[in-house]
This record gives sequence, structure tokens and C-alpha cells, in this order.
Amino acid sequence: MSDSILVLNAGSSSIKFSVQTPTGADSVRMLAVGQIEGIGTHTHFIAKGADGAVLAETRWPDGTGPVNHDAALHVISEWLDGFLGDARVLAVGHRVVHGGAYYAGPAVITPDVMEKLRELVPLAPLHQPHNLAPIEAVEARYPGVLQVACFDTSFHRGHSFAAEAFAIPYRFYDQGIRRYGFHGLSYEYVTRRLLEVAPEVAHGKVVIAHLGNGASMCAICDGVSVESTMGFTALDGLAMGTRSGQLDPGVLLHLMGSLGMTVPEVTKLLYHESGLKGLSGVSSDMRDLEQSSDPHAAAAIDYFVYAIQKQTGALTAALGGIDALVFTAGIGENSANVRRRVCARLEWLGIELDPEANESGADVISAAGSRTKVLIVRTSEETMIALHVLEAMSEEAMIEEASA
Repeated sequence: MSDSILVLNAGSSSIKFSVQTPTGADSVRMLAVGQIEGIGTHTHFIAKGADGAVLAETRWPDGTGPVNHDAALHVISEWLDGFLGDARVLAVGHRVVHGGAYYAGPAVITPDVMEKLRELVPLAPLHQPHNLAPIEAVEARYPGVLQVACFDTSFHRGHSFAAEAFAIPYRFYDQGIRRYGFHGLSYEYVTRRLLEVAPEVAHGKVVIAHLGNGASMCAICDGVSVESTMGFTALDGLAMGTRSGQLDPGVLLHLMGSLGMTVPEVTKLLYHESGLKGLSGVSSDMRDLEQSSDPHAAAAIDYFVYAIQKQTGALTAALGGIDALVFTAGIGENSANVRRRVCARLEWLGIELDPEANESGADVISAAGSRTKVLIVRTSEETMIALHVLEAMSEEAMIEEASA
């Protein structure tokens, strides 16, 4: 087995991971992927090879499995040691949701970096603490190993003031209350892939729709993010699996004032009980909604599609035109129905879909005569993180060589 990079993506009760080996100065190959979920409750660990074959799987009876992220990482590392054999873990990359205004790119983790990331916890209280939890555990398990934080926000850090600010007193902007944008690792990966799969539009004006349980859209000009549907938090923009998306702030005032809801109650409502799940009363999963005969499920899909169409228009305006529309992530890559319905009312943007290509999930799903190209690009945030780690390893090596 080859020396490898470990990529970790920690949530509140899970850790997703992938094992990737360098294949060149700027390329990696995935060896394995997996997750441990239900930490502290119904814990389930699974690891799969690059071909999807199950390499290992364990289910613990209630309350007998790993109780925290440290213990969960121990399970992953024990399996990884056996999987790698004599090979080494070269470095570890972490997905960290919020880099705030501090980071416009990945950061090698140091005590100073950790201090700054802890300062950002109030900006992403449901994500940031869990993203940071495995970092100390990795240090204990692999002492001295290079660790790199890769941020969902950093790809959007070049936005103009007009795209980034809220129309509230300027002092709040200075305090960090601004539109950050998220899903940046996915957008960065897709943007790089466009250079390979569609070089004729990669340097043009592109709208990318990252449609999954978490959903957002991004306007990109010549490979650079200029606008995103997500703002201060990953709650803004499109409706998602369980998140509300765009909401009149007056609704919050009403919920907390007239209805007397507390901050925790509103948080639970907007993050866990809204979106497709709340609208349909059926499920947060688009596959379930598309198979359901419940009219509320159909209404939820209508809402989702309509929001994407509106945001496509807005993002096109931010770009001053559009050369390509790209679908990615779970729904974007797999739902021919959503893609077809979204594009059906975008003819005014020069979009004409090829029905057969769309149904088959081809890379290019626009018709031959379509003025605007429509593509499906499969995203891989894990690969993007591994590539960033590879770059950091190269920079560290150059620094060591220069100081030798």
C-alpha cells in the first residue's frame, strides 16, 4: 500500500473520511472512503474501496460504540493502520466550514490558527466545533503529522463589498457580519474540472448549482467566485433538505416576538425542520419526494425548482451574462427530473436541453444548438482537500530545504 493523505470531514455525530495517495506533484488517487456515524448512539462504521466494495463494517449495540470524536477517530485510525500496512499517513486534511475573513485559502494548522478558528465558532456554532474536534485527536494519534484546514468559505473571499455586505451599520461588517458563502471546496473542484471537461467555457461566465441535502449556487467568472446564494451562514439561499433557505428577517422577529419562540427553538426549526422536509411533511430526500404521490411532496419540488430558476437569473445578472450552467452534488448529478424542470423556463438564457443526454446523465446535457452549455460535473470535496494538502506538503518541503 502507498503512503497516503487522510481527509476528514467531521459533523456533529459523524466523521466522513477518505484515503488518497499522491500520484504526482498535483494529482491524487482515491484508495478508500468511509464514515463512522451515530457517534454515541447507534454507531456504524463502514469503509469502501475506490471500486465501492465494502472493506470493513461494524455496527455497535446502542450506547456501546465510540462516545465522542476522539474515540471515533481511534476506530478509523485502527482500521487505517491495518489497511495501509507499512505505509504512512503523510498528512491530514480537514474540512472546516468557516475561515471567516482570516483565510482566503487553506492553512497549515498551528496553535495560532486554532485560536482564530475557535474565535469563529459563534459564526457557525452547529458546524465549527465539530470540524475542529478531530484536529487535537489526530495530533495525539499521529504526533507531528502535517495537518491542513481547508475552508468552505475561502473560495468566495474575493467578492466585492457590494456582494459581501449587508445593509446594516458598517460597524457590524467590521465585526465580521457579512456574506461569506459556503460549499467553496465543491465549487473550486468543479471549476478545476471544467478546465478538463469543458475548456471552451471554463474561463467564461459560469453558474454552478450545488444541489444536495445542502444546496447553494455560485456565479463564477474566469474561475473566480463573484457571488453566492449562501450568506452569513449556510442557512441562506435555496431551500435545502431540512434548512429553510432565504427568509424574510421579519419572520424571525415574528417567531421570537409574537410567538415567543426561543433562539434554540428557532434554530431547530430553521436548520432541522424546514426546507424540503418542512414543506412536504414527507421527507428531506429528493428521491422520496419524486416517488411520492403526496401533493405536498410535489409542492416542495415546485418550490425547490422555482428557487433555482430565480437564483440562476440573479447570478446571471451578477455575471453580466452566462456561458454555462453546471449541475453538481447529489440532486444535481442524479435527478434528471430536477435538471429538466429547472432548464424548462430558462430558454431566455439560451438554454436548450437534450432530453436523452439529460436522462442518461451525460457530461454535456445541452442540445447541440444551445447557446448556453449545460453540464453535469461530479464533485469531490475530499479530492479538493487532498490536493490542497499536497500543495501544503510541497510548500513545507521547500521551506525545510531552504532552511537546511
